[in-house]
Amino acid sequence: MDRQDLTTEKPNPNSSRIDRMSTIEILERINEEDFKIPIAVRSSIPQINNAVKLCVDAIRLGKHVFYIGAGTSGRLGVLDASEMPPTYSVPEDWFQGIIAGGDLALRKSIEGAEDKVESAINDLNEHNIQKGDVIIGISASGAAKYVQAALRHGKEIGCKTIYLICNKKPFYHVNVDIVISIEVGPEIITGSTRMKAGTATKIALNMISTATMIKLGKIYGNLMVDLMAVNEKLVDRGIRIIQDLTNLSYEDSRATLFSAERSVKTALVMFNRKCNLDEARNILERKNGILRDIIN
Repeated sequence: MDRQDLTTEKPNPNSSRIDRMSTIEILERINEEDFKIPIAVRSSIPQINNAVKLCVDAIRLGKHVFYIGAGTSGRLGVLDASEMPPTYSVPEDWFQGIIAGGDLALRKSIEGAEDKVESAINDLNEHNIQKGDVIIGISASGAAKYVQAALRHGKEIGCKTIYLICNKKPFYHVNVDIVISIEVGPEIITGSTRMKAGTATKIALNMISTATMIKLGKIYGNLMVDLMAVNEKLVDRGIRIIQDLTNLSYEDSRATLFSAERSVKTALVMFNRKCNLDEARNILERKNGILRDIIN
């Protein structure tokens, strides 16, 4: 395969005259192309489902999920992983994001970082990668040697491996457990995979991490019951969640939340089981934190 054969590298006939369009026409054309992304993602749901299963199983066994990528792909992985602790009150090491070039690459393009094979292995080792962990390699074209090397190394040491790409096939093949291929078609600006491919990648990562958290009991209904109310916004959200599930007043919900040391889930157990803080924590531990198994 030549790089010119990659869908993400092909010119898009729908934007061949985009430099002659008015601003409103440019925006409409971009929007038209973006409408194609959810349909492309939908066709990959079976593979995304399998990826979620691997992540859930790994975390239940005390293992971890690593996103690894270069450029936009790496940044999106770091972004998604960084949102897990504040959103679901989970340990910071459950989901981890690794980007070629390190943290500096989050703000600045590090030329050539995606081609450094040895850096991928070093970065994984620095994050204490172990057998049974899950590695999700992210590469829109599948042409990042850094990602290919990470997946190969992970497979060799007994990790579960997932290749998330935005072409039918990756430019660089690697033996993995799951390939999530989201064919978004040519970019509106030829080769600019921060656009459609980037959007598709973010959607897929959101789906993987969110579904994993749901299956691990971090959600009750569609409410973030595992949040820790560490600022004013989250205190208010936590109070309203308790209100919705208990019919207490706002002030009584606030008092319940603070009696549970700002843990919404613990507060709900205390209210429903009429127990103190330590008892509520013990109940949650026995039920593996699954609120649905404690209150109906």
